[in-house]
This record gives sequence, C-alpha cells and structure tokens, in this order.
Amino acid sequence: MRIQIMGAGALGCLYGYLLQRKFEVVFVARGKQFEALKRGLKVTGLVEDFVRVNAVDRPCDADITFVTVKSYDTEEVAKSLRNVDCGIVVSLQNGIGNEEILSTYLGRVLGGVTTYASNLIDYGWIEFAGVGETFIGSMDGKICEDVLVVVEVLRECGINAEAVSDIVRRKWIKTVINSVINPITAILRVRNGAIVEIEELWKLASAVLREGEEVLKAMGFDVELEEVLKDVVTKTARNRSSMLQDIERGKRTEIDFINGAIVRKAEELGIDTPYNRALLLLVKSLEKFLTKCRS
Repeated sequence: MRIQIMGAGALGCLYGYLLQRKFEVVFVARGKQFEALKRGLKVTGLVEDFVRVNAVDRPCDADITFVTVKSYDTEEVAKSLRNVDCGIVVSLQNGIGNEEILSTYLGRVLGGVTTYASNLIDYGWIEFAGVGETFIGSMDGKICEDVLVVVEVLRECGINAEAVSDIVRRKWIKTVINSVINPITAILRVRNGAIVEIEELWKLASAVLREGEEVLKAMGFDVELEEVLKDVVTKTARNRSSMLQDIERGKRTEIDFINGAIVRKAEELGIDTPYNRALLLLVKSLEKFLTKCRS
C-alpha cells in the first residue's frame, strides 16, 4: 500500500514518519522543505530519530492521501490531485470547509480530527510534541469501508485511531477550541499555557468560548466545553500553536477557516460574536502588518 502525505509540514511529517514504519510513504512538499526532506527527516521530542524519506514536489498515485496543507491551499491541492489516482482522501486540517472543497474536485473524501502535536523546528526537522487521538469519519455520518480501512492503517502503525459517525461535530468542537487558543497565542506571542496561567487571558478565553458554544448549540450540538478547553490548554501548555508558528514565520494564518468560520456561521444563525470577530480582525491586521514590514 502506498500512502501520500499532501503537505509535508509539521503534522504531515509526523504522520508520514509514523506511517513509514509499516507502509510505503511519499512526502509531497515544496520549496525549502522539499529540498530538506530530500536529505532526510529529523525527529526530536518524544523520539529522537533521523530517517530517509521519499520526498517529491508533486502528487502521485496512492491508495490513501492524507491532506495536511494549510486550509487556504486546499483548493489548489484538490485541483492538483485530480491529475492522479489519489485513492481515499483524508483531511487532517484545521478549520471548517476543507472537506467540502476537496469533494468539489475529488471522490472518497473523509474528515479527520487529531490531537497529535508536532512543531516544525526547521526545514526537514520536526518536534514530536504530543501523542493524542485521531478520529476518522465520513461527512455524511456513515462508517463506510473507506473509514475502516484508514483507521486500520493508522492503528497498524501505532497511531491511536477511531472510526466515528460524528466527525462534523468533532470538527466544529475542535474549531471552537482552536478559535480560543490560536489567535490569543498568536497575537500575544505566548505558549498555550499562558491562557490558564494569566487570569485576564482566561477571562478573554472564556468569553470567546461562550460565543462558540452558543453557535454549536444553535446548530444542534449539545456541548459544554470549558473543561475541554482547560484540559487541552493544560496538556499542551508548553506548545506553540500552529497560528503562532505561522505568525513567527511571517506566514498567512488559517484564521478565516477558524474564527472566520464561526463568525460566518453565527451570522447565518442570527448570533452576535463580537469576541470572535475582534480576534479575526486583529489577526488579519497582524498578517498585513508583518507583510508590510517584510516589503
């Protein structure tokens, strides 16, 4: 079986590294990351290793394709995957809407949610920062054969994986949690733990969370997420969020697919979300400021 990692960044490289234990894995990357991976992949953190990998700069045929690119690149990736037999396509991306974009161009698209943590230290070098869980499901709620195949492949490589019928709910819950952690840490340039360590930040986090909960309840999802948020922040206290890493590198963030998705859904439902809207505008302003500073 051949597995393709579409977007070999921090998370993509971690999954590729773990899957390479049992299967043929192709890492699709570009630019400096592609050049570095041609020399090999360094893994530190929970494991210390250096492995040779099969790095390419364009998609190829595969039995399973894991999509781990930034959400704003999803459409470009979907178009490129049309040109190959990409097999089962699994989105392990942040935010809302990626599966819908992929399904516009491709068949056999599944959703995924993971709490495994990985940081990109440098090109060709990741830190395995945390073992978590991975949930795989069809967007229509059916646990089909493709879902079972992907879960079995992940489990065979020692990845904690589960087939679920509520992947849409799980993706929205993760997005609400990310809508708190990611923009706050990115704007203030702090690690996740600051959110529970600083009283004023926890008050802000709670206000953002309440807006997300209100939206989810209006969608029919009965949720109480304060303890979930506190648990995630505590377990990842030393981590730098993906949005913080993007800001540190002067890159575009996924804010439109996280807080932006919550704001858009809230507007559809007639709900006011001033805290989410403020964080959305602040992060987008920060992106433009950093772009201006580089020019």
